[in-house]
Amino acid sequence: MHSNHTKNELLAISGADIDRCMKCGRCSASCPSHQAMDIRPHQFVSYAADGRVDALLECNSLWQCLSCFACIQRCPRDVKPAQLIEAARLMVIRQQGENYIDPDEIPGLLNNDVPQQLLVSAFRKYRK
Repeated sequence: MHSNHTKNELLAISGADIDRCMKCGRCSASCPSHQAMDIRPHQFVSYAADGRVDALLECNSLWQCLSCFACIQRCPRDVKPAQLIEAARLMVIRQQGENYIDPDEIPGLLNNDVPQQLLVSAFRKYRK
């Protein structure tokens, strides 16, 4: 069993209201990345509710989520599963230590296949 502190931290960072989830699955059905995810958006909410935060912090889904917010738009109860996923990403990044990406490393990461927004977003997250 995982500590409530970790669950509370995830919920505090995300601002998601997991108690509102009615497990309809619309979030996962609307997700363009759901087939690549080991834990899908609707399952993410269930894992958080059950306090299984360590499994969320170790899952591949954190890095498959496109942050397109389709799951948030489709949710009839305004649960915000994408915000849970983003909060878990931040928790992982914070465990790795601040300033994980140095500004001098960014030019070497640039290429035509990588959207600049991805790098800016990653840099901001690592700098928090």
